[in-house]
Amino acid sequence: MIVRKKIIGALVVAALLGGNAKAQDALLKTGEHHYENLSYSKAIDAFEAALKKKGLTEQQKLATKIKLGDSYCKIKDSQNAERVYAEVINTAGELSGENIAVSLKYAQVLASNGKYREAQEMYEKYTRKVEDDPRGKGFSKLYNDVSVLSKNANCYKVDYLSINTNSADFSPAYYKNGLVFVSNRHNSVGVRRVFGWNETPFLDLFFLDDVSAIGGQAAGLGTGSSDIKTPRKRNSRSSVVGSDEYTTPTSNDSRTIGNYGGMNVMAGLGYGDRPVTESERFGGSINSKYHEGPAAFFKDASKVIFTRNNFNNGKAKRSSDGINKLKLYMGDANKDGWKNIKELPFNSDEYSTGHPALAANEKLLFFASDMPGGFGGTDIYVSRYDGGNWSAPINLGKTVNSKGNEMFPFADEKGNLYFSSDGHAGLGDLDIFFVQMDGTTSKGQVINLGSPINSSKDDFGIVTDAFRKAGYFSSNRKRGGVDDDIYKFDRECELKEGCDLIIAIYDAETKMPLDNATVFYEDKEGHMIEIMSDADGSVKIEGLEQDVEFAFRATRDGYGANTVSFSTKDCDNETSRLEIPMSRPKPVVDSTALAKNDKANGTNTANAQNGYAGENTTQSQQSGKSETGTQQGEQTSTTNTSVLTGNTCTIRGRVMTQGTKQAVDGVLVTLRSECDNTTQTAFTDVTGNYEFIIVEGCDYTVEGSKDNLGSKGKRVRKLNCKKGGVTADIYMFGTGDIVQVDNIYFDYGKCDLRSDARSELDKLVTIMRKYPKMRIELRSHTDSRSESDFNQKISEGRAKASANYLLKRGISRSRIEYAGYGESIPVNSCVDGVECTEEQHAQNRRTEIKILQMN
Repeated sequence: MIVRKKIIGALVVAALLGGNAKAQDALLKTGEHHYENLSYSKAIDAFEAALKKKGLTEQQKLATKIKLGDSYCKIKDSQNAERVYAEVINTAGELSGENIAVSLKYAQVLASNGKYREAQEMYEKYTRKVEDDPRGKGFSKLYNDVSVLSKNANCYKVDYLSINTNSADFSPAYYKNGLVFVSNRHNSVGVRRVFGWNETPFLDLFFLDDVSAIGGQAAGLGTGSSDIKTPRKRNSRSSVVGSDEYTTPTSNDSRTIGNYGGMNVMAGLGYGDRPVTESERFGGSINSKYHEGPAAFFKDASKVIFTRNNFNNGKAKRSSDGINKLKLYMGDANKDGWKNIKELPFNSDEYSTGHPALAANEKLLFFASDMPGGFGGTDIYVSRYDGGNWSAPINLGKTVNSKGNEMFPFADEKGNLYFSSDGHAGLGDLDIFFVQMDGTTSKGQVINLGSPINSSKDDFGIVTDAFRKAGYFSSNRKRGGVDDDIYKFDRECELKEGCDLIIAIYDAETKMPLDNATVFYEDKEGHMIEIMSDADGSVKIEGLEQDVEFAFRATRDGYGANTVSFSTKDCDNETSRLEIPMSRPKPVVDSTALAKNDKANGTNTANAQNGYAGENTTQSQQSGKSETGTQQGEQTSTTNTSVLTGNTCTIRGRVMTQGTKQAVDGVLVTLRSECDNTTQTAFTDVTGNYEFIIVEGCDYTVEGSKDNLGSKGKRVRKLNCKKGGVTADIYMFGTGDIVQVDNIYFDYGKCDLRSDARSELDKLVTIMRKYPKMRIELRSHTDSRSESDFNQKISEGRAKASANYLLKRGISRSRIEYAGYGESIPVNSCVDGVECTEEQHAQNRRTEIKILQMN
């Protein structure tokens, strides 16, 4: 360490004194050398020193900062990684080529630091650039509301164990009556050797022979958020070192080193190196001078399978690119320790294998590897064992494995699989997941265990019983960075598992919710379940069995029954949503009675109908112009059997775009009478105009439709033709447009929806049901008359409250995003220091929707 600091120090001094490009080039070359040789802590020192000097080109700065950010990620310093990546994003603008991955890495470190809204934005940017990577969509969807991973939080009691030190302690495994775990604590015999990646001691296995000796304290952690708000400054005397030494997130053929645990040596935190409860170093024939890692034991303790660097008979071997990879070894127990230590046959010098986990029948071995042909960085594989031979490994497939990293598998007594992943949507870094297994085949979806088992930091290395009533896991949540610790958990209540579903029941015509509707369905036991919809027309069902096809039948007085099917095959942690529209029965018309009525009135129903439609059509055909002097589009009409009589007049308008107010031609405009449900339709011309003949005394609705566009429509009430016609302009919106939602009010300083605001949001629910593929962002704004921090917080809370109301009405979470903008985007000049009227301030207090997608 002293020698390294002298070398870096000499380079810095040379740069200060020489002030020339050669010294700066030397720093960059030094950083590049250490970066390529995976010595990230040393690379950080050189890159930081080089960036402090002037003279680098913008291209050099960008390349250096990207590698600096990556180096901080490798040593698990997410605070400094966020700082560097923020500089890259803010100065480089749009990234392209291989640099697009910076958006993904920045999103990941933001999540690790508990900044989910910001992380969501970066995941969305990444998705727009790399559409075929499902991580962007998955994490963005989750970060709309991470509280879905907290539904079982109150069921678990989590304790920090007394065996932990300020070094890396992780990956416990059951052995006899105790635990074997991995650590790099400083109590080994002989010369202290360090691992070049992070300047930390090599890892060994340690043994606690009696778990009853373990003490603990309530962890009170795991909520999925970070209390750290600003980046830590690096200590010049003791830098943040180490990384969780799992195989790092790289492609299968990259320079992936075999590393899978971590430590954090940070001054002044007050944590000692020695644990409260002592453990002994495991059998010397297993522990070598290189890394030994997670192990799995046969139930009778006669055999062990463990992870170690490629080191045999006192010799270390390297891959063709110079890396000492990880391998799996098997040994037999004897009275002096372990003997007959041999490699498993599917090892290779060119890739890593590690993290063994035996199935309950001891015939299947699950493990992690970055061997070629996988889905991402490291994948979970399985090999069959017949007592003497191992089969070729089988990749568990895309249900389990992602474009990220899957590792640290564990098989419970039922054969179900737990593993950690940073590729499946989670709270940040590695999360622990669960999937049901049928031998070597996964069944159903991968499930995130949620908090408090998972947090925004690394959570991995779980061992538990068949019902997950108690167990242990590893996490670096306590002190962040790279100091892994072992935790104990106990479950104290029944878990809420299965698929949660909200059913929204509404009138098919008006789109308004229907209360007191009864929903029937059969549960997995064949029992008929009956649930009544609430005042919001909603029915919430929890814990539906996975991979089952359900049929939900809704009934209500005055409406025809409707049955809608729903499959739980693809459900995940997020509550699913299902809509059931209900229609009133259509009245049956007695044609004989109608004919008698026609005869008594001296009229003919068909002629009256055709005459009404024909009058509207004929006017356009004969004159070619409306009263406004514009060419009309083709007019057609369909009616029911009601006779239209009375005074008539004109309703006309113009169809325009929401944003630019430009005319839209080719829009199908539909006019519907609320008296008798008769409809007329017309297409707009190049000037966007339309015109209809209507009868006074009725309410009418008019709306437009065109591919990739939507409209809110207009309602015309009780038209009096003696006062002449009426104008009703229609505004169309499409992807990217921002539409203001009127009259969504909140009490001062509060985020609770008022009753008058709900009626306006109901209109938005109607629009979203009308356009089932439409995705929106709810945007809340304030005026500038309070502190900006207060305004920002209030606007975020109000946007979330509005979004939650839509969710409660059955709109899918995947269709809604929300954001608070505080006072940052005024529509006028009323900013701090500018005197404005109340009306001007009110213009800035608004709720908008941005159309993210129409089709």
